[in-house]
Amino acid sequence: MADLCKTFGANVRKIRRAQEVSQEELADRAKIDRSYLTGLEGKAGRNPTLKVVERIASALGVTPSSLLE
Repeated sequence: MADLCKTFGANVRKIRRAQEVSQEELADRAKIDRSYLTGLEGKAGRNPTLKVVERIASALGVTPSSLLE
């Protein structure tokens, strides 16, 4: 599970940076706290709920599965 969480966080960070979106902007779009997003993208790899995965994917304009691959 930890590896999947790290993969998710790394993919979110990679896509967010490629789109030149700040953490604050993405957090606002996804309706989550910026510090929570920081934790998701961090080395520890927080464990997001499916609802959060869906919100972030929608905010980035990608599919949830693309964040988990």
